[in-house]
Amino acid sequence: MEAARFPAEDSEGRDARIVGSELVENYTVYIIQVKADFHQWTVKHRYSDFHDLHEKLTGEKMVDKNLLPPKKIIGKNSRSLVEKRQKELEVYLQTLLAKFPTATPKVLSSFLHFHLYEINGITAALSEELFHRGEQLLLAGEVFNIRPLQLYAITQQLRKGKPTCVNGDAKTDLGHILDFTCRLKYLKISGTRGPVGTSNIQEHLLPFDLSVFKSLQQIEINHCEAKHIQGLISSKPTLATLSIQFSAASMKDILVPEASEFDHWEPECPVLECPVTAIVPTWKSLTTLDMSHNWISNIDDSVKLIRKIEFLDLSHNEISTVENLQHLYNLIHLDLSYNKLASLEGVHAKLGNIKTLNLAGNLLESLCGLNKLYSLVNLDLSNNKIEQIEEIRNIGRLPCLEKLVLSNNPLTIIPDYRTKVLAKFWDRASEVCLDNTSTTEKELDTVEVLKAIEKAKEAKNKANNSNKKISEDSRLTASSSKANCSSLNARPSSPSLPRPVSSSKGT
Repeated sequence: MEAARFPAEDSEGRDARIVGSELVENYTVYIIQVKADFHQWTVKHRYSDFHDLHEKLTGEKMVDKNLLPPKKIIGKNSRSLVEKRQKELEVYLQTLLAKFPTATPKVLSSFLHFHLYEINGITAALSEELFHRGEQLLLAGEVFNIRPLQLYAITQQLRKGKPTCVNGDAKTDLGHILDFTCRLKYLKISGTRGPVGTSNIQEHLLPFDLSVFKSLQQIEINHCEAKHIQGLISSKPTLATLSIQFSAASMKDILVPEASEFDHWEPECPVLECPVTAIVPTWKSLTTLDMSHNWISNIDDSVKLIRKIEFLDLSHNEISTVENLQHLYNLIHLDLSYNKLASLEGVHAKLGNIKTLNLAGNLLESLCGLNKLYSLVNLDLSNNKIEQIEEIRNIGRLPCLEKLVLSNNPLTIIPDYRTKVLAKFWDRASEVCLDNTSTTEKELDTVEVLKAIEKAKEAKNKANNSNKKISEDSRLTASSSKANCSSLNARPSSPSLPRPVSSSKGT
C-alpha cells in the first residue's frame, strides 16, 4: 500500500468496496476495502455482521428495511451466491456512505473501523472517552497516552474549520478534547514504525500540532518524525521535562525549529556581538532533557536555549565530540554513553559542575581531560578501550569521586586489576566503589602495600633525579671550568717588550 500523506484542503471523500472473500470454517467472510481521504484500510465481516448492523440502523429508523440483501440458507457458501452477494453488499455500504456523508452513525463508524483510521471517527471516539474520563485523569495527575494518528486527526479537524460536533452527539464534540488538552500536564506520544493495523498509514510520518496543549510540564515522544512536530515550542513557559526518542536527527529540530527559517539567531536577551535575524525565546522551565536513542551526530548550539538544564541524556546517538555544553551552567548529570567519543581533550572546560557522567560504550583509550572535573561523584567508563592502568592517574586525584565503573575494558584482565586501580586513588581508595562493588579490607591492605611500593619508587626516582641533577650540574660545572681554562690558555699573548741591554764596566 502507498504510504499516507498529509491531505490537501479538498478531501477525496469516502468509499467502501468489497474486494474479495474467504471461507473461514463453515461461513464466508467478505473483505472490505475502505477509503477516506488518502487513507485506506481493510475490514473483514461475515453476512451476520451486516445483518446486525442493519438491524441497529433500522431500529433507529435510519434506513429502509429492504436495503440489505436477504439472508440465504441453502447454498450460502456457493461461489455464485458469494459473488452475487459481494456485489449487493458493496452497493449496500456505498448507499449508507452516501446517505451519511458527514454525520456517520456510531454503529456504521464502528463497523467500518472509522474510529481507528478515519479523522472524524478518531476524534469522535477520543472526545467520548474524555467526556467520561477526562476530569478523572486530570485530577489524578496521570500521564495521558495518545498516538500520533489521534493528534493528526485533531490537527486536521481544526485545520478544516468544520463544526466541532458533526453527528449531533454532544459526547463526541471536539470541545471535550480541547478543554482536556488545555489543562493536561503530563503527556506521552507513542508512535509506530510501519503501517498501522490493516491501513496504509505510516504513523511516524504524520504531521501534528501540539499548540493545543497549554499547561504541559512533562512530555515524552517516541517514534515520530521530529520535523513534522509543530507547536511544541508553545510549551516553553511551562515544560520542565522533555523526552524524545527514535525521532530526531538533530537537537535543533526540537529545541529551535525556527532555525531553518533564519540565517542567524540568538537566545532572547543575550549580549549580541554580531547581527542576527531572529531572537528566539528560551525554554524557561526545562530542567530535564532526554534525547537518547536518536540519530544526533553533534551537540549543536541550540543548547544555548536550555540554560536551566540539570539532567541531559544524549546516550545511544552518533556524537563524536563534546561541544557547546559550556552554556549549561546548571548541568549536573550528563549521559553520553554509547556514542562515538574517542577523545575527551578539554572536556573539563565544558563540564564545570558535573556530578554524574556516563561515558560507557564509546571508543575511549585515554582519560586525559577528566583530571579537572573536581565536582564529579559518579563516573561510568565501562565498555570502552582503556588498556593502561596508568590512565587512572587522570582521575585518581578527583576529590569527590565515589563510584567508578570500568567493566568490559581491556585493562580489567590485568592481574590484580582492582587493587591496582584503587591504589591510584591514594588515601581515598576506601571511599571509591569500583564496578559497583565496595572495596574490601583485604583489598585495602593490598592497596597500602602498592601505595608503599609506589611511594618507594617515587622516592627512588626523586633521588635518582636529584643525583642525576647533581651529576649534571657537576658535569656542567666541570665543563664550564675546563672551558674557562682553555680560554685562558688560548688567550693571545702581549707583544714582548725589548729586554734592556746589560753593559759590563771594567773594573
